[in-house]
Amino acid sequence: MYFSKSFIPILKNNPTEAKIKSHQLMLRTGMIKQSSAGIYSWLPLGFKVMKKIEQIVREEQNNVGVQEILMPTIQSSDIWKESGRYEDYGEEMLRIKDRQNREMLYGPTNEELVTEIFRTSIKSYKSLPQLLYHIQWKFRDELRPRFGIMRCREFYMKDAYSFDISDDEAIYSYNKFFLSYLNTFKRMELSAIPMAADTGPIGGNLSHEFVILADTGESKIYTDKRIFEVDSTKTNIEKNSLSKLRTDFEKYYSVTDEKFNKNEFEKNVPDEFRLQTKGIEVGHIFYFGDKYSKPMNASVDYNGKKEFVKMGSYGIGVSRLVGAIIEAKYDDKNEIMKWPMSVSPYDCAILPIVNKNDNSNLEKATNIYNNLKNKNIDVLIDDTEENLSSKVKKFNLLGIPFQIIIGKNFSEQKIEFKEIDKKPEFISLEEIIKKIKNKSN
Repeated sequence: MYFSKSFIPILKNNPTEAKIKSHQLMLRTGMIKQSSAGIYSWLPLGFKVMKKIEQIVREEQNNVGVQEILMPTIQSSDIWKESGRYEDYGEEMLRIKDRQNREMLYGPTNEELVTEIFRTSIKSYKSLPQLLYHIQWKFRDELRPRFGIMRCREFYMKDAYSFDISDDEAIYSYNKFFLSYLNTFKRMELSAIPMAADTGPIGGNLSHEFVILADTGESKIYTDKRIFEVDSTKTNIEKNSLSKLRTDFEKYYSVTDEKFNKNEFEKNVPDEFRLQTKGIEVGHIFYFGDKYSKPMNASVDYNGKKEFVKMGSYGIGVSRLVGAIIEAKYDDKNEIMKWPMSVSPYDCAILPIVNKNDNSNLEKATNIYNNLKNKNIDVLIDDTEENLSSKVKKFNLLGIPFQIIIGKNFSEQKIEFKEIDKKPEFISLEEIIKKIKNKSN
């Protein structure tokens, strides 16, 4: 892809309406464009990042045995009235009527709809557990949408739901999601802390938020620094292994402001390990038993008896994660963004010095481009006539992890190559390919 042909409308300065760095960067680099208050179009650069995040989320759900479905954005109000949440949910729910005057809504979440699907499909406990997820657009009519995609009205979300025969089996399902979330965020190079959290309008009595540290976060968090030392890499999905993992995290005090208790914090966390800061919620998991299955009559036959299934729900804000990664990775002082390789819109940028009357550097860039593409490396060539310092500054802002620079002293044996925030080195194309591949794995 040539930069001149790409749809990346870069602004010279940060938009005045954007107050936090993720909103500023996404508008400035043409990742998104506002359509109306709290609603955005996703342009190619931003869309590529979001789709890569989506794929990581999908793979980690599949890895713990969750099955993907797709539910509609528009739901009937009847099932929400059945659960008792239609009137309780409040003005964030967008309520509409179709031409037959039937009450409909744009789904803010899917507990009711997935329960309705389950109850008409599964009749015996022998079919349990059932773990289902989908990745779909949601709508919540925020009173004050702000911070770009971090708190908007329309957003892209993975939500999953578990159905089990008993509390014990349901907690096992809950712990599978606990592990999958840790693995998901680790692949995006985010340190997400699982924190005991309030269940809010979802209900239930067991909940964890997964929070990354960020000064711009809306959540106040209180935690023991030793929680960062917990290692989840050796955990498998056996029941005892998962239970131990959650215990290892929960032995350290770690809560959001809704559950904060000053006396407990000071009693359980020595001074040198106390951390009070802000964070961004990137995932939330809930266990709520029969809160929805009972009023909606979602039951199975269990040894001749009717048993209401035990349920949990599990959300990850896929579109929100784009902004969260920026908040965690963007160097505001030097105007450098460095996307993790797993979600970067491109793996590498080639920056040739291009003169109007001399295409030789562009030809060299194209040859390297073809070599990298043949190795399944996603590359962007800056074929504009900007000077080199302007190109480097532009690509530092775009955040593509690696840069190849082709100037007057170009040599095929020693190509100028640099990681975005490091000094250049002069190495062969084979070594460049190896470095990029190693970083990708």
